[in-house]
Order: sequence, then structure tokens, then C-alpha cells
Amino acid sequence: MALESVDSIFQRAAERKGGEHKLLALMGEGNNDKYIAKLGDDRLLAEFTKKVFQSGFVWRVVEKKWPDFEEVFFHFDIEKILMMPEEMLERKASDERIIRNYNKVKTIKQNAQMMFEEQQNGHSFAEFVANWPSEDIIGLWAYLKKHGARLGGNTGPYALRTIGKDTFLLSRDVEAYFRASKLIDGGLQTKKSLHAIQDTFSTWQQQSGYSLSQLSRLVSYATGDNHIQL
Repeated sequence: MALESVDSIFQRAAERKGGEHKLLALMGEGNNDKYIAKLGDDRLLAEFTKKVFQSGFVWRVVEKKWPDFEEVFFHFDIEKILMMPEEMLERKASDERIIRNYNKVKTIKQNAQMMFEEQQNGHSFAEFVANWPSEDIIGLWAYLKKHGARLGGNTGPYALRTIGKDTFLLSRDVEAYFRASKLIDGGLQTKKSLHAIQDTFSTWQQQSGYSLSQLSRLVSYATGDNHIQL
């Protein structure tokens, strides 16, 4: 099956969302990787942690408690996190101001260690993420899964999107589109499927000039039961 053009997807999505102007507003301006490099690594660790705790949990509860997370964990200062002995980490995991899940709390120190090790290469972790090429965004996903803690699946990609890294997301609608178009036929997270999805988004990006995040939203808006309510 020939790859559907971005124009075709755009027109279908526009019909669903009430016209081109409304669709463009929904797609947003896209992410700009250069701004990520200006972030402190504490902000990346905070976002990784937030997404770890939101995974499989009620997001609004995590948001409500987040100011306390910031206070309890030194505003995610990498050096202070890494200096915590295990006994302190255990005590903090039982602090009633946060969501008390020791296995998830342990990821804070583990992900801080991942970031610290990359800092030894002469740049911040934020710069490392900012400079990762968009044509291999699945490689960055794989890096976070391998070197980080609980950053596999959609957790890592959602965290990247939140900090501003240009990435597509494997939402249900995106997966449905790729299966209906017979672009993938196996497991969503297999190397074969991920490479097929990456190659498709890279081709669309070259065709259109849209960012990966814009294209990801566009595919979602053109797929599934998400017509505009008139």
C-alpha cells in the first residue's frame, strides 16, 4: 500500500475538526528543540519523575501533590539527589505529602544517575536531549528505556514531549492508523514496527515541513472517533 500523503491526512482531519484554521490551531506551533538546551537538568528530572508517577495513576492527583514533591526532593537538584543515602530515600518514600510508592521513588535517584553520567561528557543532559536528531527519535526512546528507570513504553516519550522535545507519540489513534494502513502488523514496540513508524514520520516531515509533534497530532485528528462536536 502506498504511503498516504500529508495533504490527504490533513484534509480528512480538517473535515473532522471544523476546517483548516481550527485544525491548524489544534496542531499547535510544534516543538523547538533548541529551547530544551536552556533548561536545567533538574527540570528534566522533575518531568521524568512526574511522568513515572502519573503512569497508571490519576494525573490530577499527581499534579495536586507536585509542589510537595518538589520540596521533598530538593527541587530535583541532581547533586543533592545523588548524595541521599538509601535510608533517607526510604524515609522520603513514606512521606505522606507525596504519593508513597517506594519503587517509583527509587527511580528519582536512578534517573539522576543516568543524567549525571551523561554530564561527564561535557554537556548538560538537556543539551544531550536537545541535540538528539529527530530522524532517530526512537533511538532516544531506547536510550531512556535502557539507561533510565521506568522510562520505557509511552512514559519517556510523553516526558520528552512535555519538556519540548519534538517527538511523535504512539497514542491509540496513531497506532490504529498505522495498523489500518498496514504499515505495521506486529507488536507496537518491536524494532520492526518502531522503525516503520519512524521512517513514515520522517518522510511526512520532509514532505510537509511540519514537526513530528504536529504530524502526530494530525494523524490522531484524522483517525478514530474524534469528530468535532457541532
